[in-house]
Amino acid sequence: MLNASSSIDVGIKIWCDTGMNPLDELDAPEMPRISRTIAITALATVAAVAAGVALRRYVRSMRRISLSGKTVLITGGSRGLGLELARQAGAAGARIAICARDAGELEAARADLESRGIGGVVASVCDITKPEQVADFVNLVRQRFGPIDVLINNAGIIMVGPFEAHDRGDFEQAFATHVNAPLEFIRAVLPDMKQRKFGRIINISSIGGKQPVPHMSAYISSKHALVGLSEALRSELQRHGIFVTLVCPGVIRTGSAYHAKFKGDPEREYAWFAGIDNMPGIAIPTERLARQILDATMHGDAELITPTNAWLSSLAFSSASGIGAEVLGLIGRFFPRDVGVRRAVPGWEADVGQLPGPLQEEQQRNAARFNENH
Repeated sequence: MLNASSSIDVGIKIWCDTGMNPLDELDAPEMPRISRTIAITALATVAAVAAGVALRRYVRSMRRISLSGKTVLITGGSRGLGLELARQAGAAGARIAICARDAGELEAARADLESRGIGGVVASVCDITKPEQVADFVNLVRQRFGPIDVLINNAGIIMVGPFEAHDRGDFEQAFATHVNAPLEFIRAVLPDMKQRKFGRIINISSIGGKQPVPHMSAYISSKHALVGLSEALRSELQRHGIFVTLVCPGVIRTGSAYHAKFKGDPEREYAWFAGIDNMPGIAIPTERLARQILDATMHGDAELITPTNAWLSSLAFSSASGIGAEVLGLIGRFFPRDVGVRRAVPGWEADVGQLPGPLQEEQQRNAARFNENH
């Protein structure tokens, strides 16, 4: 199959060898003026797109790095997507450092990685909302491995329920986890990266950072802030050889619904959230997402929105001049009613077997594979 640049080369060769100029056909007297204008515009558009594709491929190839021998720090690396990123980066030869709040989960993650031949992992308890603990962890990794080459800000929390059920603390915790913590990690690794003129910073946001989702106001607003931070830093740090990649995935089949928190009507909120979270064709498999993230990391890409349904949804919402917001307003009418539960109920407790059999089995299977069981 010909790529974009080779297709252009073939077209130019035919033009030169035969003396045929495709624009000659457009100058034929029988062709209406409007038709000629449309045809010329179409040819120019195709040529511009092909040139853009070829340029992007060239730039990506020039920026590509290998993960072998690189130090990769992953927050929230004890389970879910973070654990799978550690597995794949470790398999590629990277030196792995992970942190989380739960010592038991970290030990299970370390054992999982060692069983896959990934040894020497730095796994340390760290509350990423505490700046002093962030600094201590980064220093620990630096002492063990040297400067950090790749920072993946992956840790996250999820609160699901109507806005009225969210209190101020829910918003503060979401912003502390999704904005302040990445900011502290970036500040901690940046001096070494700037001195070496090399670094990769990966911020895992969400499709919710590009478009709203009802009943997730604290999560959505904090992920929007992470999108803005990532885009601002990309524009500033690239001249130092540091590439910031923003990742906005759709729902992921990690089994993480067990660790999400639910308010309002916890059992019904869990039902819709966990159902979508495990639905084939909508939720992206964790292994595939991790591969795509590491590929974007190695090539220094600016942004990754995946899977295709999430990309199309984001594109439609951003370009529909308010229509998307109206549609989401209508969808929001069908979300669970608030029955007054204000305690944050963990997913494993809200799960009372309300999912259909295949989705329940998928939730349990994913939770077991990615260390998400409580």
